[in-house]
Amino acid sequence: MKIAVAREIEVCERRVALIPDTVARLVKQGLEVWVEAGAGERAFFSDAAYEAAGATIIANNSKLWGEADILLKVSPPQEREDGRSEVDLLKEGSVIISFLNPLGNPVVAQRLAERKVSAISMEMIPRTTRAQSMDALSSQASIAGYKAVLIAAAALPKYLPMLTTAAGTIAPAKVFIMGAGVAGLQAIATARRLGSVVEAFDIRPAVKEEVQSLGAKFVEIKLDEETTAAGGYAKEISEASKQRTQEIVTEHVKNADVVITTAQVPGKKAPLLVTQEMVAQMKPGSVIVDIAAEQGGNCACTDPGKDIVWNGITIIGPINLPSSMPVHASQLYAKNLTSLMQILIRDKAVHLDFADDIIDAACITHAGEIRSSRIKEALQALGVQQSAVS
Repeated sequence: MKIAVAREIEVCERRVALIPDTVARLVKQGLEVWVEAGAGERAFFSDAAYEAAGATIIANNSKLWGEADILLKVSPPQEREDGRSEVDLLKEGSVIISFLNPLGNPVVAQRLAERKVSAISMEMIPRTTRAQSMDALSSQASIAGYKAVLIAAAALPKYLPMLTTAAGTIAPAKVFIMGAGVAGLQAIATARRLGSVVEAFDIRPAVKEEVQSLGAKFVEIKLDEETTAAGGYAKEISEASKQRTQEIVTEHVKNADVVITTAQVPGKKAPLLVTQEMVAQMKPGSVIVDIAAEQGGNCACTDPGKDIVWNGITIIGPINLPSSMPVHASQLYAKNLTSLMQILIRDKAVHLDFADDIIDAACITHAGEIRSSRIKEALQALGVQQSAVS
């Protein structure tokens, strides 16, 4: 059985699916690993390092994709410059494991089903204790939260920590973090380590203790509806609740030197947390870093992928923050993949056991069918004919 690591062709993607250390572990298990030439270059892992770990370097991408039993990637399959689709390069009956964005772009799942490829989407790994080591969303979100604070600190025309000097005392910066999931909690921890005063808000009251344990003040808002979805994710709330939330957080946004927004809902546009009116009330020189920029942004002024200055406020909408730290992002993602493959491979063969809750949730296509009802609904919402769905 061949496990293949593809080179990412998306311009802003610097991560790689496996690093040499994880390749060596798989090879020790008697598995054959192919790595596409140059796959690890942008993450600073050379072809020579992969060869030393026991991998075979494959320069012909058609051979690598067309003969792989399991194809490992970071970003979803793309259209190549030569006009070929990466989906069409996969052989029938093979397995692809990657971030596939099946709820945001369900057409990719449709095409994989038509190709009769078994697709395992890393976004669909359940948030359970047993699946923690495979939870790539969390491992990559932690990097995003850390990097967002560093970006904010670099853009802020002030110190973050309190400083006492011969010339006087500098007050610490005030950081307000909106969303206390994995990214938000890492942002809180990083901002606190850099010496700022941190407040945090989340619609899920259950995260209050986690926020406080990191030394931040929790901004609590009581809402008359359920705010936590399956798996612990934030749930989309009603317009009335959104209005109440905005009224309360406005004062905290106004007083902050830095606002970091992290709220995302899988498969949907990011909720609006910071209105243009809120931004207008902030102090000149303040900074907003919107981690949700790829999903439309939590701030009304965000321009995805760009840094803009509006009314004296710098609004930064970074895209794919984990890719900006490709060494550790790849290391963590590779660990997620190898943990997953331990339950996927038995006796050196792929074994898709749908009685296993992890495989059942994450395997979105198999034997020409789309297995997820949520993806089927997303396709129906787009008006796509589901020819591969029985």
